[in-house]
Amino acid sequence: MKIAILVEGKTERAFKPHLTVFLAGKLAGRMPRLDMFPYDGRIPKEERLHRVVEKLLGERRAPADAVIALTDVYTGTNDFIDAADAKNKMRQWVGTNNRFYPHVAQHDFEAWLLPFWSDIQRIAGHNLRAPSGLPEIVNHNQPPSYHIQKIFRLGRCRDDYSKPRDGNRILRGKDLAVSAAACPELKAFINTILTLSGGSPI
Repeated sequence: MKIAILVEGKTERAFKPHLTVFLAGKLAGRMPRLDMFPYDGRIPKEERLHRVVEKLLGERRAPADAVIALTDVYTGTNDFIDAADAKNKMRQWVGTNNRFYPHVAQHDFEAWLLPFWSDIQRIAGHNLRAPSGLPEIVNHNQPPSYHIQKIFRLGRCRDDYSKPRDGNRILRGKDLAVSAAACPELKAFINTILTLSGGSPI
């Protein structure tokens, strides 16, 4: 099984190692080949997304068995209202294709880090309280990344928050099932990979 995943570049660097370890523990002997295609900024949209998906599925030598597009709701534009809207628009852009799976971090990737707030406090060096509410419901005008950036600015750490570096540190040694239990969109993303690979959903 070969799965191509379109993803924002900084998210790929923070997330892929931990996703791979988690999946390997669930898919003994059935681990798919995960080819991540990182983009500088947001992943493609509209006709460009359609072309990329068709190319990955239609390659002559080693076509992907499935393509997953993973985007944030909050892209710095007003393209998406919420996760459902983002998935619907990606389906419309790609067209009818049962090997394309749109997925979304609502409102951004950092929502999937919020369940580990005590570790964020430790790394940032500050005891700022976690934002209220479920991680994926945290205010769109101040998305999860805003709250993590804020605690890093307030804390004793010398550097501002860096998604590739600090996202990696926050997730190191963590069970992604903990985050998935609090984040339905993460759970759906993981379950797509598990079921495509012949595994059981979490």
